[in-house]
Amino acid sequence: MKINKYIPIILFLVGIVMGHSQERKVLSLKEAISIATTKSNEATLFNLKVNTSKLEMETMKNNQYPSVKLSGQFLQLTNANVDSNLNSGSTSTEKSDPIKVSQLFLGQANVSMPIFNGFKLKNSILASENVYKSETFSATHTKEQLAIHVVELFAKLYQAQEMAALITENLKSAQQRTKDFSAMVDNGLMARNDLLKAQLQESNIQLSLESAHKNVNVINYQMVTLLQLPENTKIEIDIETIKNDMAKNQNVVLNGQRSDLEALNFKQKASEAGIQIAKSGYYPSLALVGGYIAFDLKDVMSVSNAMNVGIGLSYDLASIFKNGKEVKLAKSKVEQTKAAVAILTDKIKEETQEAQENYNLCLKQNIVYTKAVEQATENYRIVKDKYDNSLSTTNDLLEADVQQLQTKINLALSQADIALKYYQLQFVAGKLINSFNLSQN
Repeated sequence: MKINKYIPIILFLVGIVMGHSQERKVLSLKEAISIATTKSNEATLFNLKVNTSKLEMETMKNNQYPSVKLSGQFLQLTNANVDSNLNSGSTSTEKSDPIKVSQLFLGQANVSMPIFNGFKLKNSILASENVYKSETFSATHTKEQLAIHVVELFAKLYQAQEMAALITENLKSAQQRTKDFSAMVDNGLMARNDLLKAQLQESNIQLSLESAHKNVNVINYQMVTLLQLPENTKIEIDIETIKNDMAKNQNVVLNGQRSDLEALNFKQKASEAGIQIAKSGYYPSLALVGGYIAFDLKDVMSVSNAMNVGIGLSYDLASIFKNGKEVKLAKSKVEQTKAAVAILTDKIKEETQEAQENYNLCLKQNIVYTKAVEQATENYRIVKDKYDNSLSTTNDLLEADVQQLQTKINLALSQADIALKYYQLQFVAGKLINSFNLSQN
C-alpha cells in the first residue's frame, strides 16, 4: 500500500525527465537551409572538392616558373687509376704513370625556364581555371539541391504535424461522442449497434493518429540527421516566417542561369582547351637553360665557376604519327559536353514550365479546399441538428464528421503544397538560396 502511494509521484518525475531529455527547437526555413548548406556532410564534401580543384589550378600555374635544381656528390673511390696527358709534358707516344685517385666531388646547379611548348602550358592553365569554375558552380547547385530537400522535408513535417493535430482534435470529439452514446445505450435511448459504429470510428481515428505520429517521428529524424542536430531534437516549424517570406517574394523571375548549366558550360570550355593541349604535341619544346658546375678530382683536377647558359630543344618525332588520335579524343570530349549542355538546357525549360503549372494548380486547389471546409463544416452542423432531432441516422452523422475532417486535412496539406511548389519554382530558376539572402560561398 505504501508503494502505491508513491507511484503517481514516480510517474510525474519520470515525465519531467523525459520531457527534458527531448530538446525542442523552433526552426525557421531560412535557418534550416543555412545549416544544411554549411554544416551538412554533403556541403562539406563539395567544399572539399572545390578546394581540391583550386589547389590543382594553383599547382598547374606553378609550372610557369623556372625549375631550379641543386645536386652534389662526394664519392670515396677505391684506388682508381687515372690516365691524363694534362700538365705531364710528355708527347703523345709517351705514357705517364697512372695517377691514383681516392676522392671525387661534384656539385651542380641547373635552371630551366620553359619558353615554348606549343602553348601547352598556357592552355593547361586555362583548362584548370575552367575546371575550378565548373566545380564551384557544381557546389553551388548541390547547395541548391540541399536547400530544396530541406524545403520538401519542412513541407512533409508540417503536413504530418498538422494532420496529427487535426486528428487529435477529431479523436477528442469521437471519444466524447462514444461516451454520450454509451450513456444513451445504458438509458435505453439508443440501439447498441449505433454505439458500436461510433466506437469503430473512434478506433479508426486512433489508428490514423498513430500513423500520423509515426510520420512525424520519421520525417523529424530525417531533418535532424541532415542538419547534424542531436538525435533527441524535436523540431517545431516556424510557419509564420515562411508565409511572410512568400508574401514578400511573390514574383519569381524565371530567366536566371542555373548553376548546374553554368558548371557544364565551364566544363565545355575546359574541354575546348584540351584540344589545344593535344595539338601542342605537334610542336617542339624550347627552354632556356643555365647552370653552374664545381668539380674536384683529388690530386688531378679542380674546376670551379663553370657557368653555362643556353637553349634546350626537345621534340618527340613519334608524335607526328600518334598525336592525331589525342586530338580526335579531345574533340570528341568537346562534342560530348556540348550535347550534355543542350540536353540540360531543354530539361531546365521543361522543369520550369512544369513547376509553374504545379504552382498555379496549387493556388487553384487551395481556393477549392477552403470552400470545401466551409461546406463540410456547415453540412456537419446541419446533419448534427437533424440527428439531435431524430431526422438523420448515426451513419449520416459519422459520415459528415469524416468529410469535415478530410476537408480540413486537405486544406492543411494544400497550404504546405503552395509553399513547396513556390520554392520548387525558385529552385528551377536557380534562385532558391538567393531568395533567402544566403551566401552561396
